Amino acid sequence: MAAKGNAEWQGDLKDGSGTFTAGDGISGEYSYRSRFEDGPGANPEQLIAAAHSSCFSMALSAALGENGTPAESVKTDASVQLRLVDDAPTITRIDLTTVGVVPGIDEAEFVKLANEAKAGCPVSKALAGVPEINLEASLQS
Repeated sequence: MAAKGNAEWQGDLKDGSGTFTAGDGISGEYSYRSRFEDGPGANPEQLIAAAHSSCFSMALSAALGENGTPAESVKTDASVQLRLVDDAPTITRIDLTTVGVVPGIDEAEFVKLANEAKAGCPVSKALAGVPEINLEASLQS
């Protein structure tokens, strides 16, 4: 089954605005100000952050289950940085921070599985062109 989303932009770049939908239940508005300044609304990088953190959390949960140490929870935050590179807006870095509640595993094994999940997550693979994808993984203390 293909995942679907759509967007429409109206007007010029700086004064226009857009709307988007993702699947059946996610929708929002975006603008130049919400993307490049500190204006209200969403932006594509936030959607990428949500997609990456949710995909990674699922991949890590699967790896933990296969390891015989199923997670009670895996919470991941993602930060996507958009910078100008050669005068073009470019995603230059993604930082993933994940915290797991996982009985029966030590920190080193958790970090190892988290790194493997990062490499195998379909969204991580799709974002392979991003120069820097960092991961900070820890168990909840």
